Amino acid sequence: MTPDDLLSALRAQRLLAIVRGADPSAALDTVLTLVRSGIGLVEVSLTGTGALDVIERARAALGPDALLGAGTVLTAGDARRAAEAGAGFAVTPGATEAVAACRESGLPVLAGALTPTEVAAVVAGGAAAVKLFPAGLGGVPHLRALRAPFPEVPFVPVGGIDADTARGYLAAGAVAVGVGGPLVGDAADGAGADGAGGLAQRELAERAARFRALAVRESR
Repeated sequence: MTPDDLLSALRAQRLLAIVRGADPSAALDTVLTLVRSGIGLVEVSLTGTGALDVIERARAALGPDALLGAGTVLTAGDARRAAEAGAGFAVTPGATEAVAACRESGLPVLAGALTPTEVAAVVAGGAAAVKLFPAGLGGVPHLRALRAPFPEVPFVPVGGIDADTARGYLAAGAVAVGVGGPLVGDAADGAGADGAGGLAQRELAERAARFRALAVRESR
């Protein structure tokens, strides 16, 4: 995947699902359920338990063309390990050393920034798009304010976004939104394929369908 490929995927999908779980098996099930439910762009946060193994197993299950990335990439080591596990792109929470390291590892990067100085830094560092984080801190007005001096920068707000607020960000010019808890819930913390874990996955599929209908389709 190239930086242009990642940007094209963000523009086409309009939604980046963020999976962060305490149970690797449930996290893997969550990734697969999201993709089967039509959420085609998925980030697995490295802060989740066994995240690299989840990425590796998801890549094996979904194939080489799946839009699967690693999130919360903080260091050069994180970038290298994510690439080795099969991540196709990387997401950073801020303007860290990982932005350059991801590019060196062949991973296009969605780089975190909040202020104009940080936006300028990650764009100069080769980010394919800017993760506006934490988006909930300033809301849609903050996105609009940043887009005034950076009208050509592709922004992806992340943090505190649900189906209702997603529409506002997309209408304000975001190329996509990143959503974790309001979409994934506790599905990545379940007990596996049966019992509570199975119920969580069924509920996830329902939320994914509603989220796409409310937040994505209505924004096009």
